[in-house]
Amino acid sequence: MNFSNLLIKWYLQNKRDLPWRNTTDPYPIWLSEIMLQQTRVAQGMPYFLSFTTAFPTVFDLAKASEEQVLKLWQGLGYYSRARNLHKTAQYIASDLNGIFPDNYDELLKLKGIGEYTAAAIASFSYNEVVPVVDGNVFRVLSRYFDIETDITQASAKKEFASLAFELMPKDNPAIFNQAIMEFGALQCVPKSPNCTICVFNGSCAALQKKKVDQLPVKSKKIKVRNRYFNYIVASDESENTIIQKRTSKGIWHNLYEFPLLETDQEEDFNFVAEQIQSEYFKENTISSISETHEKSILHKLSHQHLHIKFWKVNVEGLIKDGINQETLKTLPFPIVIHNFIEKELN
Repeated sequence: MNFSNLLIKWYLQNKRDLPWRNTTDPYPIWLSEIMLQQTRVAQGMPYFLSFTTAFPTVFDLAKASEEQVLKLWQGLGYYSRARNLHKTAQYIASDLNGIFPDNYDELLKLKGIGEYTAAAIASFSYNEVVPVVDGNVFRVLSRYFDIETDITQASAKKEFASLAFELMPKDNPAIFNQAIMEFGALQCVPKSPNCTICVFNGSCAALQKKKVDQLPVKSKKIKVRNRYFNYIVASDESENTIIQKRTSKGIWHNLYEFPLLETDQEEDFNFVAEQIQSEYFKENTISSISETHEKSILHKLSHQHLHIKFWKVNVEGLIKDGINQETLKTLPFPIVIHNFIEKELN
C-alpha cells in the first residue's frame, strides 16, 4: 500500500473528533486554523467553543469591539492573531458580504492568513488541490523520506510542498492534508515517538537509519531577550486602581496593564520604592509600598523572557482616573496580569 493510502487509512481509524472537522463552512475552519497556530488542540478547543458561541457568524465577529475579541482571546497568546482575525472578519462582512474567498490565491490576500492557513481553508472548505505545510508535515515527510533540508531555510517550504503535492490524491486533497497533520500531531510527535506501533515502521527511512530524533533538521536558535517588568498596583481609599493600555507596537498591543516601571535588571526593594515615590502618584500621598512576592514571576514568550514583579502601592485620597474591581475584570489583560488580578485582588 502506498504512502498516502496507508496514511489516510490510519487517519480514518485514529482521527480525533474535532468540531471544525465536521463542516466545510470556511468560517469555523478559519477560526480553528488561526487559533491553532502556535497552540495545541487541547488548549485551543475551549477558545474555539467560546468564540463560536459568542460569534456564531462572521458578521457577529465583525460587529464585536476589539476589546471583546481580545478579552475572549485572553490567555491564548500571540495576540496579533486576534487583532488580525477581527479585522479580516470586518473586511469579509462589509466588503465581501460575509462570503469567504473560495480559492487559495484570494484567501492568501486576507490579513493574518499565510500560505499554510490559506491552503488549509482552500482544501478543507473547497477541496482545492493544495498541500498544507506546517511543523507536522515537515516532521513526517523529513523522517519518512530521510530529507536533511534545514526547515528554517526559505526554500524548504517549496521543497516539502511539492513533495506533498506529488503524494496527495488529487480527488481528495482535504483528507490527505488532515491526515498528515493529524499523524504528525498524534503519532510522529517531535520527541520520542513510539515507532514500534507506527504503520510506517516497515518503510520509514529515518527509522531504518536510526535518525528519527535527528529529523527534521532545524538550525536557527532563537535569541531570547530578558526584560524586567515592575507593575505598580495602586489602591486608593475606595480600593480603586489605575491601569493603562499598551498602544505601542510589540508584545501585548492593545491589552491593558498596570503602570509599568521597566528596569535593566532585577532591582531591589529600595530602588523600585524610590522610583515609585519620585515618579508616580504625585497628586496623592503614598502611605505604603510592598512587594507581593519576593521572587519575580518568569513569563516566557517566544523571543522574550519577562521577569515580572507586582508592587502594591496604597495611596491616600482618591486616584485620578481610578477604576474599580468590577471594571478591571471586564478588560483584556495579558494572562500573567489576569492571573495576578484573579488571585491577589479578590
